[in-house]
Amino acid sequence: MDKILSYFPDLTETQQKQFSQLGELYKDWNQKINVISRKDIDNLYVRHVLHSLAIPPVVRFRTGADILDLGTGGGFPGIPLAILYPDVNFTLIDGTRKKIFVVQEVVDALGLENVTARQVRAEELKGKFDFVVTRAVARLDKLILWSQRLIKNKENHAIPNGILALKGGDVESEIKEIPKGNYSEIYPINDFFKEDEFNEKYVIYVQK
Repeated sequence: MDKILSYFPDLTETQQKQFSQLGELYKDWNQKINVISRKDIDNLYVRHVLHSLAIPPVVRFRTGADILDLGTGGGFPGIPLAILYPDVNFTLIDGTRKKIFVVQEVVDALGLENVTARQVRAEELKGKFDFVVTRAVARLDKLILWSQRLIKNKENHAIPNGILALKGGDVESEIKEIPKGNYSEIYPINDFFKEDEFNEKYVIYVQK
């Protein structure tokens, strides 16, 4: 939790309380339904929460924005972002029922009124969003295929609407595979957060 405060010192009391609750909530639920790697649960705040918060340095979501977390898993990056942006609407989807069950339980425990959690595949989803955020879900060409019809045409942010994907490893090879006509940028997370955990981890922005 101290790591979060060191990078985001202006959190309200409510936000601090919500972030501090995440550790116990996930530890408790993970014992019942395994949604986070056992070895990762003790490093939740760096590997999952802070990692999710690498998106705000790339784009600050505006009040009333609609954000889709595609393949949210246990709720990342969607839940930490929803705590940080209480005036932004987040839709968290995953095809696995038990994962969405845990997400909903965590959302309810935190009192997050700006989150909708749904068990649905991206191909079946209806709606339009300013940005699609993802974390370790699929290769970029697949994400583009699933996401493009879901992204709004009307733009209200400092950068055009698109995909913000948290990724690691050889991202250059993935970028080479994306369809022509898509613009992309790579943001090394070590530019924002100094922990060794984020070596060779990136936020990839793809504009539709």
